Amino acid sequence: MGRLPITKTPKVYIGGQFIRSESGRVFPVREAGGGKREGVGGGREAGGGKREAAALLGNIPQCTRKDLRNAVEAAAKAGPDWAHRTPYNRGQIIYRLAEMLESRSGEIAESLVISGAATKAAATKEVSASVDRLIYYAGWSDKYEQVLGNTNPVAGPFFNFTVAEPMGIVGIIADDAAPLLGLLSQIAPVIVAGNTCVCLASQEFPFPAIVLGELLAVSDLPGGVVNILTGFRKELVPTFATHTHIRGLNAIVNREEKKQLQLGAAESIKRVRARKRDDEFDWTDNQSQSVYEIRDFIEFKTTWHPIGA
Repeated sequence: MGRLPITKTPKVYIGGQFIRSESGRVFPVREAGGGKREGVGGGREAGGGKREAAALLGNIPQCTRKDLRNAVEAAAKAGPDWAHRTPYNRGQIIYRLAEMLESRSGEIAESLVISGAATKAAATKEVSASVDRLIYYAGWSDKYEQVLGNTNPVAGPFFNFTVAEPMGIVGIIADDAAPLLGLLSQIAPVIVAGNTCVCLASQEFPFPAIVLGELLAVSDLPGGVVNILTGFRKELVPTFATHTHIRGLNAIVNREEKKQLQLGAAESIKRVRARKRDDEFDWTDNQSQSVYEIRDFIEFKTTWHPIGA
């Protein structure tokens, strides 16, 4: 007799643990080549007719505002330890994550292919670029302060330094294009500076983020530093905008969502970096990585020291 295959039960990664949504809601994600995903709104699916049903990849948790608040609590608990680690140690951990991504590149690429996010060739290229992106930011971990900090001239017998410090918790809203590389390109500059983050994965292609969460769980990255949610943008974007413990936003959004984030950020006093989804920038391009991506998610503080002290 043939055996029944044991299918994956996708869960979100919050606080170093895999959980279902507190609401118990899910939405189905099917393999590429058929099967319109019910309940998922978005530009690429809008107006499309029903297609022949394809194999079910899994029922993805449809996270709520409560899940987002729980993720922020987990990020807050992990924040002090992560921020107080040496930059060199943070770089080692991010480098180790790149090593693990490289070792499981076949599985990660397959998640992109079967979910319809990329062709086989494009998926291989995206995974390789993701590994390189992590290595790039790992290398900046103990160097960005020399570039972004400063020694300031003052009229007195003092040294005056501008130093970089982490902001705290950063909300990340991922792009549907390049759902792995784009997400990691948003995460890496945030955590290399000592911040923690709460991420909303691609709504159209959430499956690669589920697999990424499984990779994070067995890496050296402490639980709670990166938290990954899945669900619908229209439900979660308003809470990202107004949650007072989220100190910054790194988002790929449409025009209406950008306006919503900016209005909410003005009320809750947070920094917003919102880029429009319509721009269709190339995540594999070297211009999508820079030490100045780190600068957007650090705070600059000035310290005085007497000369000779």
